[in-house]
Amino acid sequence: MNETPTPLIRLVAPAKLTVGLRITGIRADGFHLIDSEMVTLDLVDRLEISDGDSLEIIDGSTGATHEVGAGDDNLVRRALELVGRSARVRLLKSIPPGAGLGGGSADAAAILRWAGFDDLEAASTLGADVAFCLVGGRARVSGIGEIVEPLAFVERTFTLWTPPFGCSTPAVYRAWDDLGGPEGDLGNDLEAAALVVQPRLAQWRDRLADISGQRPRLAGSGSTWFVDGAYPGDGRIVAHTTPRT
Repeated sequence: MNETPTPLIRLVAPAKLTVGLRITGIRADGFHLIDSEMVTLDLVDRLEISDGDSLEIIDGSTGATHEVGAGDDNLVRRALELVGRSARVRLLKSIPPGAGLGGGSADAAAILRWAGFDDLEAASTLGADVAFCLVGGRARVSGIGEIVEPLAFVERTFTLWTPPFGCSTPAVYRAWDDLGGPEGDLGNDLEAAALVVQPRLAQWRDRLADISGQRPRLAGSGSTWFVDGAYPGDGRIVAHTTPRT
């Protein structure tokens, strides 16, 4: 007797934007403690889940497909391992990688939600942003990312501009340490360190400033710059905050 296949399940994985980030200390194990505000955006990756055990990633801008092997250190695979599940996952990527917008964390959180998993501390072992992405909406995030305190939703519009290169989060934190732990003048303590790691960031900041008439802010450890309001065009993404679902 043939088993009836499980129906295809479609999930969305919203990007996150860190609108403010303070570093409040360093734990004995070297992890930095943060106090930040994060919001969920309507920029999303999409996942299709069906029976099987594979992961296929599709670039939303080019259509290129990449098969992720079982041994690859991928957040989706790690999330499936955490919840003790297997699945065939097709992941359509629209959130730019390495941009500080939590794309991989959002994908992992979508898997955790699908599995009914809500342990934020365990979720944070996958990555610092996974716990917030699991909760979503607007929240104050502290500890090393595992403490998520929901805040009242505020409707906002942002313009995001991501350079064609990423920033290594560990490298940015190391640079912050080497600089003596500077405090960011616009609410992001990592901005000066990111500019040391990727000096090219300044060109993109200045271009967005010219277009918007505002001083752009860096999203987390980079590489995305953002301003309030809508300034579409030339690869810029206009995104809106979304409430917790």
